[in-house]
Amino acid sequence: MSHVPLKEGLHPRNRFRNGYDFDALIRCSPALAPFVAPNRHGNASIDYADPDAVKALNQALLADAYQLDAWDLPPGALCPPIPGRSDHLHHLADLIAGESGSAVPRGPAVSVLDIGTGANCIYPLVGAREYGWSFVGTEVDPAAHAWATGLVAAHPAVADRIECRRQASAVQCFEGVVRPEERFDLSMCNPPFYASAAEAAEGNRRKRRNLGGGKSSKAARNFGGRDGELWCPGGEPAFVQRMITQSAERPEQCRWFTTLVSKGAHLSRLSRALREAKAAEVRILELAHGQKQSRILAWSFTAAGA
Repeated sequence: MSHVPLKEGLHPRNRFRNGYDFDALIRCSPALAPFVAPNRHGNASIDYADPDAVKALNQALLADAYQLDAWDLPPGALCPPIPGRSDHLHHLADLIAGESGSAVPRGPAVSVLDIGTGANCIYPLVGAREYGWSFVGTEVDPAAHAWATGLVAAHPAVADRIECRRQASAVQCFEGVVRPEERFDLSMCNPPFYASAAEAAEGNRRKRRNLGGGKSSKAARNFGGRDGELWCPGGEPAFVQRMITQSAERPEQCRWFTTLVSKGAHLSRLSRALREAKAAEVRILELAHGQKQSRILAWSFTAAGA
């Protein structure tokens, strides 16, 4: 069988909801072929504990679904799961469409600020192809910023809708990269989850065990990720709380401020921070990708994100 089963929980507009057609993916990206084999259920699959296989699958998915055929990563960089990243964008599209039944907004007039875009630059690249939105992607790591800038230049079909900006400060989300007069429909962020390098390493070991990676040195790298991508002092709640405080200093900069929140236990602390910041509207958008549960926290300083 070429297909894998329906990916339950993915957004109805997600191109990967019906699984992967590996025959079609291999035709589009022959480099994927050596990594595809039947799994224990008899379905075509890859070894998700092998970072080379994961990257090859990503390259095939991006080329086939979005014609992003020059995507690549530097060694050790975070390798994002494409279905989950595209799902994030679909839910944000629904958020800015509102609850009035309005059509999902498309085109370059929709402007998005991606805080910490990473070397992979995945949200701007996919969002520009899927919805035609305009993006500003910010990045504190100079090597990741340079790589993301190169990826944008390598895809001329979207290059005029994506700008990568270097953030000089590791503790500022907006200051230094956003101009005072700029206005965005939304900001988005996939913040560092862990509070230390040791915690990130343990999380990677746990993920490796769940994937059946054992003691393989290749599996030890799993989906990759450098220090700034994986951890920061205080972890995810401290990062997002700082973002909330800084957003309140520029309430009109974005119609909606949003961030991924990987752990539901963090929401009570973040909800208190939003009350203290006097957010007028707060939404929690639930995401479900297989067994993984996460959510998008969205807030606005105008009623209903007007």
